[in-house]
Amino acid sequence: QVQLVESGGGLVQPGGSLRLSCAASGFTFSSYTMSWFRQAPGKEREFVARITSSSSTNYADSVKGRFTISRDNAKNTVYLQMNSLKPEDTAVYYCNTVLYRAYWGQGTQVTVSS
Repeated sequence: QVQLVESGGGLVQPGGSLRLSCAASGFTFSSYTMSWFRQAPGKEREFVARITSSSSTNYADSVKGRFTISRDNAKNTVYLQMNSLKPEDTAVYYCNTVLYRAYWGQGTQVTVSS
């Protein structure tokens, strides 16, 4: 079965960096677009970044120039490098892929605070 397991979240000061990982299993990872979404308290889940099977990338305007999505098909893992973090980046971050339906990981908490 499809599984997505996020890791790498934590508490970081404003201006700091974190790298999130999402380990995927149960499908042909290299053939699918992978995405990151986030959900802040009291807000709807929002798109952050995506990377296609050919490694084309797209970003939300709010993270462009600060976040970088990448993938390692040999490890079935997608990454989100987050630099210059701001308090408004605080959220639970979710990994996502769509096969015949959407699949989500359990999420990893990112808190940006001094």
